[in-house]
Order: sequence, then structure tokens, then C-alpha cells
Amino acid sequence: MTMIDIGIIGGSGYTGCELIRLLLQHPCARVRIVTSRRLSGNRVTNIHRHLSGLIDLHFENPPPSEIADACDLVFTAVPHGAAMDIIPALLKSDTRVVDLSADYRLPAQVFEETYGRVHTDPRDGDAVFGLPELHPEASEARLVANPGCYPTGAILSAAPLAKAGMIRCAIFDSKSGISGAGGEPSNTSHYPNLAENVQAYNITTHRHLPEIVQELGRLDNSLNSVSNVYFTPHVVPAIRGILTTAHLILREECESGAILDAYKEFYRDKPFVRVREEGDGLPNLADVRGSNFCDIGLVCGGNRAVVISAIDNLVKGASGQAIQNMNLMLGLPETCGLLISPLSP
Repeated sequence: MTMIDIGIIGGSGYTGCELIRLLLQHPCARVRIVTSRRLSGNRVTNIHRHLSGLIDLHFENPPPSEIADACDLVFTAVPHGAAMDIIPALLKSDTRVVDLSADYRLPAQVFEETYGRVHTDPRDGDAVFGLPELHPEASEARLVANPGCYPTGAILSAAPLAKAGMIRCAIFDSKSGISGAGGEPSNTSHYPNLAENVQAYNITTHRHLPEIVQELGRLDNSLNSVSNVYFTPHVVPAIRGILTTAHLILREECESGAILDAYKEFYRDKPFVRVREEGDGLPNLADVRGSNFCDIGLVCGGNRAVVISAIDNLVKGASGQAIQNMNLMLGLPETCGLLISPLSP
């Protein structure tokens, strides 16, 4: 079996660590390089202690050109705004790139308006938005922009009805575990502030909203506006997971059975979306923890569909989805290395 050499730029954080964990059990992938400027020279397992005995690499800090020459595919798990300084050098070689930052998810102008900084490497139309259930063209891409965690759960919860042109207004209410904020402590992640508490934040200004609007607008142009797509994020005292409640106001009244059938048909060949049958109960975070699955359940009444989606924000919301994109890009089965059962309890 030919092994694929993998580089991870930015391996010290949660998403970089999760990439390593998942790739260690991938039958076709071999992690060759893990970078960190701050930790260069340290053993990876000194930082990610749960991987002890499973990987014997040190953090490095080589130039991007050297990483590209050594690797078939590179993941960039760096802060927003940093990937655009690295990726042009990576793409000068034959390597492929999956970017886990926001740098290539949006058109350059929208990125600049959303993130408040100049985009130094605009590639509008050159990067595929890496939601595999909606963008199988990742199989032909050299650069895939992995979606944000909130948009993944929100878009998948509404995509079938958006594609059918049935949504008049979409309101997304999302609850995220604290790992979505990254490893650096903050007021919202400080234990005494978060324990036994729920906090809403960036209620009308969250920077993931443009991704949701963009992708729903691609499915139904009438939704390509913040005037009928709304998003409110919350942080909850859990480590992993995002539970999204989508309140979808429909253009006409529909029965639950018909909507459920539409979801089952839309995701029929999508191995990581599990649509729950009526009577099976609604999804929750415990159903997907540690896995690449997105579970979806729904209830309808009149012209309103309430759709619940649950994902692990570090897997389907980040590193697992990145590997799903890698599989597509390299001609591997989409599920390769990712058919991992969720953790329970």
C-alpha cells in the first residue's frame, strides 16, 4: 500500500492535535512533519500526552517550501490571517492543501469586511469550500478551505430545504462546547465563569454568519442575504460538541413525514450524515462525541420546521472534516480512517 506523507502546520492546538490523533489510525496516511514555532524541538508527546507511545516526532519549524517538498498533502491549522502567508509557497509544489483557518472560505472582499484585515493572497474561486456533502468537487482541488464548526452544523441542518427553495427565513441557535474557543484561556473559558452557566456572544456579528449565508445562498439565491438568515452562538459548559437548533420558516405548510423523506433522500449517499427516524428521539452531543458524524432530527408544524443537528466541533467541525476532504482530494474512499464510533458514555 502506498502511504501518503502528511504535514501539519500548527500542530500544538486542539485542531492540530486532533488531526494527529485521527491520522494515526488512517490506513493510508503517515504524519511526517508537525510544526510549531513556539515549541520547535519539543517532542509532540510532551504537549499531547495522550498520544504517548503512538507517535515519535518532534515539533519543527521548517520553511513552507521544505514542508511541501516532503509531503503529498499539508494541513494548515493556524490562526485566521496566518494561512495566507504560508499557502502560496506550499502551492508552488505539487502538494495539496487543506486549510482549517478562515482565510479562503470567503471571497476576499467578504473576508476583509468580516475579519478586518487585508487579504494578501486573494484566490476567489480557486479554493473549494470544504463541506463534502455539498462540494464533492474537492476531489479535483489543490486547495480546500475547511468550513467553520458552527457553519458545518447550521448549513447541514438547512441544506435540503434550501436546495428545494422552501425556506423563507432561517434562524440558527447554536450551543458550543468550550474547546471551540481554542486552548488559550479567556473570560468565557475560565472555569468559574462557565461552569453551571450558558453565555450568548457576538449575537448579531459572529464572523461565521457569512459562511452560512454564502452556502445557503448557493443552494437558494433568495437566502443570499443576512436579512433572512440569522445566527446566535452560545457557549455551554461542555468540552466538545455543537448542538444547533434551526428554526426554518417555510414558504408553505408541510408535513413532518414529507420533510423527513426529503432529508433522507438528500443525504442518502452521504456517509457522515445520520438522519434520525421519527420516534428515535432528537440528536444530542453525546450521540456524536469523538466522531465525524452529523446527526440530524426534525419536527414540523404548519409552515415551521425545527431541525436539530449535532456534531463534534473538533472532528466533523474541524479535523475530521479536513481528513474527509483529504480523502476526496487524494482519491481515497471518503470514509477512510474516519468510520469511528462515537464515545459513549
